[in-house]
Amino acid sequence: MPIFLALAVICGIFIGAALSKKGTEQNIAGNYLRFAEILNYVQQDYVDTVDVDKLVDYSISQMLEKLDPHTSYIPASERQIADSHLESDFEGIGIEFNIIKDTIYVVSPISGGPSEKAGLMAGDKIIKVDSIQMAGNGVTSADVFKRLRGKKGTKVLLTVKRSNSSKLLTYTIIRDKIPTYSIDAAYMIDKTTGYIKISRFGDKTYNEFLTALTDLKTQGMQRLMIDLKDNGGGYLDRATNIADQLIDGNKMIVYTNGKGTKYDQEIRARVTGAFETGPVVVLINEGSASASEILSGALQDNDRGLIVGRRSFGKGLVQMPINLNDGSELRLTISRYYTPSGRSIQKPYDKEDASAYESDLLSRYEHGEFFHADSIHFNDSLKFKTLKGRTVYGGGGIMPDVFVGRDTSEYTKYLMELFNQNVIREYTLNYYQTNKAALTKMTFEEYFKSFTVTEAMLKDMLDLAAKTGVKYNEVQYKRSKDFIKNNIKAYIARSAWGNKGFYPIYNQKDEIYNKGLNAFKEAEKISQ
Repeated sequence: MPIFLALAVICGIFIGAALSKKGTEQNIAGNYLRFAEILNYVQQDYVDTVDVDKLVDYSISQMLEKLDPHTSYIPASERQIADSHLESDFEGIGIEFNIIKDTIYVVSPISGGPSEKAGLMAGDKIIKVDSIQMAGNGVTSADVFKRLRGKKGTKVLLTVKRSNSSKLLTYTIIRDKIPTYSIDAAYMIDKTTGYIKISRFGDKTYNEFLTALTDLKTQGMQRLMIDLKDNGGGYLDRATNIADQLIDGNKMIVYTNGKGTKYDQEIRARVTGAFETGPVVVLINEGSASASEILSGALQDNDRGLIVGRRSFGKGLVQMPINLNDGSELRLTISRYYTPSGRSIQKPYDKEDASAYESDLLSRYEHGEFFHADSIHFNDSLKFKTLKGRTVYGGGGIMPDVFVGRDTSEYTKYLMELFNQNVIREYTLNYYQTNKAALTKMTFEEYFKSFTVTEAMLKDMLDLAAKTGVKYNEVQYKRSKDFIKNNIKAYIARSAWGNKGFYPIYNQKDEIYNKGLNAFKEAEKISQ
């Protein structure tokens, strides 16, 4: 499209949207013409050839940074990846993957998907996709999405290295529709306690939650733990619908307030929920944001759930997605979220200093907030009351009722190096592939109760670490040993049984999870 025609289209959009006052129309049109004039000079007369599309994308992004931290522009080329984490179905080959040392590892073929049917296994290394070399050339997640996703019915040829085979293997896989899930795990911790891990609020999260809730109730669940740690949010209505299943009557769940009243909204409980009685504990941390904070805040302010963990992220600005003519998208902030007691979820930000907002979590860490509750100081003007009169605080994010500091007793530099170099993950993928026959003969319950990470296994892992370049430190290794053993057992289980095998083992070393288990008596008190 010629540049003047493209700019004319944009101008029409801008002027058409500015209907309030003549002065406003003139201001927008004048600024548009100034921008168009400069862009035209750059294209025609600048000494070097430039990519005008990239310049425009950059200009828009820089402009929006002056508004707030979450208004954003997504170029058409990035829309698919940006939207994919909220989709419950996509078309592709159906694998969960990890990139380790510039190599794509198959973490797990998705059950029932085309890769599983073709014979791909956990631990396989993808060397080529069609004729394109994928290993050892700085491959990124975007590269993997680009090569492996595609229309249902199309074919892709994979060249694979398997640890117990000296030859490269080839698989022709026909892409298909792949189901994905946002409920990572749902299981009974004990005879009366159910656990549901929600990783994001995608388009089918509410239905998945109802299915998990119903299944747990049939197993005898009387109290519920909802794990929202590191859940960055998603669709608002999925979170409010889940809250509605837990909150009775016509109680407020969340409300929004924007410019004027156009985007103001109140969302209240409206249905008879599936679990409106019985204690609820919600786990959050600094990675819990947006829809996670809406659900947590609604349960806390209505005294329906006890919040355990660390202060959440503080993302309480509402974005409206606007599709633009070229396939790109503007996500424009139109209002703010407030909890039932009136707390703004959004943490403070300086429009002129985006870096301070971006480094907020680092600042919390440096000030000790991740470790000690008394390092958090609240302004009395931000004091609010729950439905039953408990004191809660605003100022950004959801502050838990039970604070859980990070437990660093087993964290060492050596352990971090093992994680940074993906040593534990690589070792467990190789172990699973070598011992798959024996593992598949076991049930998960048998594995959970009887499988032990041996000293021989640990030695093999340490040997792999040394080959990877992680220098051995005996003192630090011994300090982290129990944590390492737990991770090895959990990740082997993940290869064999997916997340349903991973979380019951991994959670045993999670300090927020363990504190939550001990908080049900308090949760029962506030919910009565």
